[in-house]
Amino acid sequence: MTLLLAAVGATVMALLELTVGPYLRVGTAEPHLVLVFGIIVTAAVGLEAGLVWAFVGGLVLDVLVQRPLGSTAFALLLSMGVTDALGHVLLHLRPLVPIFATILLSLAYSMILFVAFNALRTPIPVADPVSVLLPGAVYDVVLAALFGPLLISIHDRRADTDRVDR
Repeated sequence: MTLLLAAVGATVMALLELTVGPYLRVGTAEPHLVLVFGIIVTAAVGLEAGLVWAFVGGLVLDVLVQRPLGSTAFALLLSMGVTDALGHVLLHLRPLVPIFATILLSLAYSMILFVAFNALRTPIPVADPVSVLLPGAVYDVVLAALFGPLLISIHDRRADTDRVDR
């Protein structure tokens, strides 16, 4: 059931990223909702749910935006794997894992997509891609700082309640 909820959640976040995301733009920064909430799901629930989130969310984004099929899913799958490894390293700081993971992975995710798009399509003429992508990465970190600890705490509290009832 958790994997089905991850797939549905990734689909909803992909739709929100494409429909509401442009209206949440601050300057040139636009949020990567599938990435940020995928990192949170991976840190809170586990690697399997995160991989389902990444695969489904990536495919939905690729199909709806007509990107090369699998490019976004590939970047998201790599990001969720690193998030899970980081979660194991920072086990005692679990509510902060989404913040640290987003700091490390948001720019990496955008650069993987940039390289994939340039390899699979006509190259994008950008002299310095990091300066173009950095505002979006900062925006993603702010979103992870706002929602990550809150959602992990809610998940942990609910999991503790479920264990007591049994």
